[in-house]
Amino acid sequence: MAEGDGEEQTAGAHTGTPDVFISYASHDTHVANKVADALEGQGLKCWIAPRDVAPGAHYASEIVHAIDSAKAIILILSQDAATSPHVLREIERATSKRHPVVTLRLDQAPLPAEFQYFLNTSQWLDASGGEPGRAFPKLVEAVRRVLTAASAAGRPNTVAATDSLKRSPRFDGQNLVTTVVAIVFVVALILFAVDRFWLSKLTEKSAHIATATLTATATPATPPTAPIFSPPPHSVAVLPFTNLSGDSKQDYFSDGMSEELINALSHIDTLEVAARTSSFSFKNQNVDIGTIARKLNVSTILEGSIRRSGNTVRITAQLIIAVNGFHMWSEVFDRYLKDVLELQTDIARAVAQQLQIKLLGDEAEKIEVGGTSNPEAYVAFLHGMHLHTAKEEIKGDRDRAALVAFDRAIALDANYAAAYAWRSDMLVNLLAYSPDSQFNEVRDQARVAAERAIALAPTLAVAHASLGFVRALGYRDISGGAAEIERAQVLAPGDARMQANVAWLEMVLGHSEPAVAAARRAVRLDMLNYHRHSDLVRVLYFARRFSEALTAAQKAKALNSEGREIENYTALSYLALGKPGIARQLCESLETPLDEAERRLILSLAYRALGETGQADNELAKLMALPDDAGSAYFTALAYAQAGNTALALQWLETAESRHDWTALLALRSDWMLDPIRNEHKFKAILGRMNLPP
Repeated sequence: MAEGDGEEQTAGAHTGTPDVFISYASHDTHVANKVADALEGQGLKCWIAPRDVAPGAHYASEIVHAIDSAKAIILILSQDAATSPHVLREIERATSKRHPVVTLRLDQAPLPAEFQYFLNTSQWLDASGGEPGRAFPKLVEAVRRVLTAASAAGRPNTVAATDSLKRSPRFDGQNLVTTVVAIVFVVALILFAVDRFWLSKLTEKSAHIATATLTATATPATPPTAPIFSPPPHSVAVLPFTNLSGDSKQDYFSDGMSEELINALSHIDTLEVAARTSSFSFKNQNVDIGTIARKLNVSTILEGSIRRSGNTVRITAQLIIAVNGFHMWSEVFDRYLKDVLELQTDIARAVAQQLQIKLLGDEAEKIEVGGTSNPEAYVAFLHGMHLHTAKEEIKGDRDRAALVAFDRAIALDANYAAAYAWRSDMLVNLLAYSPDSQFNEVRDQARVAAERAIALAPTLAVAHASLGFVRALGYRDISGGAAEIERAQVLAPGDARMQANVAWLEMVLGHSEPAVAAARRAVRLDMLNYHRHSDLVRVLYFARRFSEALTAAQKAKALNSEGREIENYTALSYLALGKPGIARQLCESLETPLDEAERRLILSLAYRALGETGQADNELAKLMALPDDAGSAYFTALAYAQAGNTALALQWLETAESRHDWTALLALRSDWMLDPIRNEHKFKAILGRMNLPP
């Protein structure tokens, strides 16, 4: 079917009445294209999507028209095609028009009953040996045979099998009664599916497309025990666009452009956009659209392909309704790299239009800011984004490598706002690894880059977020940082990172309810990202919702069983719930804890609560012996606060302040362990110096 990319040919190149409509699953695109080449090489006119979909046309309507006008159907049958609702609908449509179906079978995967029903009288050609090309001559012969028979009989229904063709197996009891029962059952399924699913929530555009394909089989109804799939109607996931350059080293380019589309769409106020980490988790995986949509809880999927040749690029993009697999929109773009910002804006606008989202003036501006018309600068920027998101074992390495790429982009275009913004973001990340001798220099560079980005593009969300963290972490200007972080969230409400930033900010300020709400929204936008779930666990812990934190930790562990910060917050939550035995057991079982200081703190408090004073003192001594940059001063203060030693607790808090342990100290307003000393004058003085509210 029209799941494939079909990039080898020019879109809309074939018009008029086709001899053959080619139906296939996207995984079999390469075979489908070769089949089209073989048939057209013998003078047979083929229709294959998306090649022959007219730019801007309704995708589903074009397919229906092509099937109706074709003289025969070729089905590329495989396990992927057998599980594709798109292919099933096409074959059902073809058989309802009494078109002959010639099946090229690529494997021996068992067929669902629906396929068996519609393919009962079709012609079969076995190419499951692994080299489909060997069967092409017989395929051409079979197509010519059915076309000749159809023309002679005037009723293209069936044709006698030849030695090279095989009938599909018939079913027992296929009499009139069975057929009627089957039809009634299919109709009942359709009515049940329409009633159960959220089709009524689809936009008028998608409803129109569904009407245009009235004979298509609806997705089978969800079993009564399963939750009904009801995603937000204005929601989308952008899958990583397929790199068609033939060079895997060019993946950074297609991935980067896909991420830029995510960023552009996340600036639209009423649109929920699945974050990069979640949508990219399906890269190079053979997962159907419906499953992806359910995992990401979105109503539509944007997918496509990118072919780059020098400074030109061809992008095929298609928007798919997740619940039924219909294509809402598809288009092929041919542009120069210098116009790539305009291209991203065009696609973002098209998606918004298809979802019937009205773009207000400021929203229209927000989706097209911060770019460049310099092709080399753009390529350098995409390299930086790729390096930033790459997996590195050593903390900070990927940020330093990305920083070099962003600096190159800026050198090539001194007005490249997005490059300045991400330069600042990398520097903010590096603040955590900077020694005191370099801290102020890195901080100041991050501020200058963020301010330059905002001067060039005032509505660039990542620039405001970065400036917010520079002010909060680098200059201890909490109120100034809060204003920038909140501004970033307003500019990009569909960006999971911006929601996570707000959750962190509200936690720092001691506003538990807004913090939890923002953290939950970040998880909803990035459902498969372990770090968003980890953020939620931390926020719930500091909001003192310890039981909820434990539940959230289980969900996070399902995504990453090696996440040690989750283990630490789990142990801390058990400690807060008055279960020191479980907390101790968890800490003792951790062979490679993420935070050694936090582990020693938990063990010290757990042993003390269990009456094992000697062990508690021993763990506290190990905690105090940790290096200054390990956060040991702050956690030692917590241990003394819980032990009732106010003087030493305040002394160690002042030590943490002198060591510039800002990350830990920003939990002062929320940390339950500090409750015994909150009314102390010295404690309030520290809050004042941190620019935190009392």
